Amino acid sequence: MLMPWNIIGHDRQIERFRRATQNRRLASTFLFVGPAGIGKRTFAQQLAAALLCEATTTVALDPCGSCASCLQVAAGSHPDLHLVAKPPDKSMLPLELLIGDREHRMKAGLCYQMSLKPRAGKRKIAIIDDADYLNAEGANCLLKLLEEPPPGSLIVLITTHANRQLPTIRSRAQLVQFQRLTNEQLAQILKQQGFADNQDEALAMARMGQGSIDRAQRLRDEETQRMRSTIHTVLSQQGWQPQTLAETVTEYVESAGKDAPPRRQRLKNTIEFALEYYQKCLYVNSGASQPAETTHVADATDADCVQCIDSCLQAYRHVDANANLPTLTEWWLSQLHAATRAAHSL
Repeated sequence: MLMPWNIIGHDRQIERFRRATQNRRLASTFLFVGPAGIGKRTFAQQLAAALLCEATTTVALDPCGSCASCLQVAAGSHPDLHLVAKPPDKSMLPLELLIGDREHRMKAGLCYQMSLKPRAGKRKIAIIDDADYLNAEGANCLLKLLEEPPPGSLIVLITTHANRQLPTIRSRAQLVQFQRLTNEQLAQILKQQGFADNQDEALAMARMGQGSIDRAQRLRDEETQRMRSTIHTVLSQQGWQPQTLAETVTEYVESAGKDAPPRRQRLKNTIEFALEYYQKCLYVNSGASQPAETTHVADATDADCVQCIDSCLQAYRHVDANANLPTLTEWWLSQLHAATRAAHSL
């Protein structure tokens, strides 16, 4: 028995792939583009399950969920499905995941695996998550695979922004755009996954999640919620001190423990809260009423807000580049302070 896709919020994309398979016009390479945490990887895995399923048809493109292939996909052990993702302790996608280590260059890794014939069916599928973290060398290694994809192969690269990929990669892939989930869609997912007990709680989490499952789940942490409130409150005040706020942020970051990945994630959380705040400032400056959960926004010009947003984006990239976190925190907050100080002094 075929099962419908267990995907919420991306019906249009499902129908696109159904039409492509029905018309036998499925491309070999796709670039999944959209904000982080909205289900792009889940969609790619569901697509792989449907294409590899032993019972599905090109008309339905629905996996059965019970054949050997579907069970292997669910377990992450299907011999013709290869998923590559950036390890939490790395700042970039390691080259050896694509072409093998130095002793096994082009005899291991994703590119080598995709060059082999399918072992269980007629297709081989590669999913490259975190394609944002491909460096130039890694991207160039993929080019030969994309230029000459093996028969029956499907390659999916997952990214937050298409312009983070080389033009040569973009030109060889069909772009599939994914949008943020609505509050109602996100609330439904949170209830299904057991993160909320009732609809009101799910909607409250969804509003904070801003369309991202990942963000909504991270904000369940009470300490993280307090940091969000602190960032919004401090940035709205005149005369806030960057050094004092840096100490508060560093304490929050270091309370994640000694491992680097959770520390980096906590600093990313903080940067996202500042981004959210300055985006709301722009929203209010446009003449709209203040968004829910915002009691006050600073008297900052659009130019000030844009400069602060740019500083936040720079800081976010530096986190991924393994910068020293306390030093980065101090630099970032000093940039925000300098950008808004002039507005407060007028």
